[in-house]
Amino acid sequence: MANLKSLAKETAIYGLSSIVGKFLNYLLVPLYTAKLSAASGGYGVITNVYALTAFMLVLLTYGMETGFFRFANKQGENPMRVYSTILISVFSTSLLFFLLVYANLDSVADMLGYANHPEYIGIMAAVVALDAFQCIPFAWLRYQKKALKFAGLKLLFIVMSISLNLLYFVAFPALYDSHPEWVGALYNPGVGVGYAFGINLVCTASITVLFWPELTGFRYVFDYRLWRKILSYSFPMLILGLAGILNQTVDKIIFPLVYQGSEQAGLAQLGIYGGASKVAMVMAMLIQAFRYAYEPFVFGKSASKDNRETYAQAMKYFIIFALMAFLAVVFYLDLLRYIIAPDYWEGLKVVPIVMVAEIFMGIYFNLSFWYKLTDQTRYGAWFSIAGCVVIVLINVFLIPLYGYMACAWAGVAGYGVCMLLSYFIGQRKFPIHYDLKSIGRYASLAVVLYFVSMLIPAQWDIFLRLAFNTLLMGFFVAYTVRHDFPLSQLPIVGKWFRK
Repeated sequence: MANLKSLAKETAIYGLSSIVGKFLNYLLVPLYTAKLSAASGGYGVITNVYALTAFMLVLLTYGMETGFFRFANKQGENPMRVYSTILISVFSTSLLFFLLVYANLDSVADMLGYANHPEYIGIMAAVVALDAFQCIPFAWLRYQKKALKFAGLKLLFIVMSISLNLLYFVAFPALYDSHPEWVGALYNPGVGVGYAFGINLVCTASITVLFWPELTGFRYVFDYRLWRKILSYSFPMLILGLAGILNQTVDKIIFPLVYQGSEQAGLAQLGIYGGASKVAMVMAMLIQAFRYAYEPFVFGKSASKDNRETYAQAMKYFIIFALMAFLAVVFYLDLLRYIIAPDYWEGLKVVPIVMVAEIFMGIYFNLSFWYKLTDQTRYGAWFSIAGCVVIVLINVFLIPLYGYMACAWAGVAGYGVCMLLSYFIGQRKFPIHYDLKSIGRYASLAVVLYFVSMLIPAQWDIFLRLAFNTLLMGFFVAYTVRHDFPLSQLPIVGKWFRK
């Protein structure tokens, strides 16, 4: 139980930074959707370019983040030597990537469909190179359990990003006509969506500078033999990571290519899908917070006798809170829709579907540790490739027929395949007795409550709908407290409760 409390504490810190950061970052969604109309396709460009950079980020870290945790926790290995070796490796490959892109910028931009704006690709190449390098110092902070500094740097990036976006998308455009002399020196209306990418570069570079204490004060050593062992372990993680990120981004990458309509219409529809999907990001925040704390926790506890029981408990609690987050979003969608501009609301029907896919992805992440702990990472690669194939096929064949709804359902199908493969094979290789009966009850209750909510007549007043959904949410929370979080066990409430 002490281990779970430690996990919960770190998850809370990572979660707070993630939730607060994502909430603040949500400000960019209404900002972009308000300033870049759905018809313009501007938000579609942002969605597409960031999907490409997410893919490249995984490629440039090539599983070294997980490799660091594995080898830093291995007996007989010097954690600082592991850190130094991986840091040099990732820095070298990131720099090489950056130089290659800039040497062939025009041809790369043309290949990606941005021949008229090669600067978008050039800027984001610098961003993804810096982001890849930052992953290792961030991993070092997690290894040292410096959750507060980790959270602080993440939040600082968000605050800087929002401030500069407000400046360039709200303040400067409002002042440009009345003060063109001095505003024109800092702002050019013709740049438009390009400012979103430039701001990202400025913020990313600033955070890199703040890693100075983590990058100095020790002797850099590149241990070639150690590097080969880490690379051998991490290479399947690269395949797994590439397949995994493709599972998340391939729909946004290929949508403009297979959509039946003009290029402008395709970007417009992609922007609607991308904007509506942001409403479902609560689930992604929960999974990310859990992952930041869970990965070092699992590797650090791998030698403990009660580790499998702990993993089973962590899985159950993760699913409970994931279902709670799902219900919270769908029950209060009447309010959350204001995160995006009204001309994007037609895409809100994808929100429940995208959240189910996120839940499957979170469960798959929890299940993945059996092959990481047993050094059989090749299984993770095969599982993710299988899921990726499913997602790509559904997108290619069904986007022309069903548009972005095909993207949403493809995620459910792909992550469902990964989850089931990992569970059934994992139970043979590294059996863990998950409380499937309890998990099934929670999932069934959440599904029933969701469909009850869908039966509310559309003509009901919004406040009446929200009040009814609040009762449904309260029922789920009460069931949770009754069965897995009894009040009598809470430190303060329990004292009163026992009286």
